[in-house]
Amino acid sequence: MDVRDRLLTAAYRHQINGPNIESGFEKFIVLTGYGISYGAFCDAVADCLRAGLVHDPVRLPEGALQCHWHLELTPIGVIQALSYLAQAPVYEEH
Repeated sequence: MDVRDRLLTAAYRHQINGPNIESGFEKFIVLTGYGISYGAFCDAVADCLRAGLVHDPVRLPEGALQCHWHLELTPIGVIQALSYLAQAPVYEEH
């Protein structure tokens, strides 16, 4: 399973959000136990965004004073995550 696959399956199983992408990266590492670099994480998020698998993670909720980072799958991303889960061994969650 590559970084993109892990990102999609983690986003399917968990809420990955925070005040910025750095906190999202930290939460991803804690949830998956998958040791990747911050750059690889950013590249995977950008790749998923370009492919239409995730919504734009930077959001400004109504009434908020600052942006919020939230990794949320699109319907296509959900289908992709489910296909990975159906064919890949389950990783141990931490």
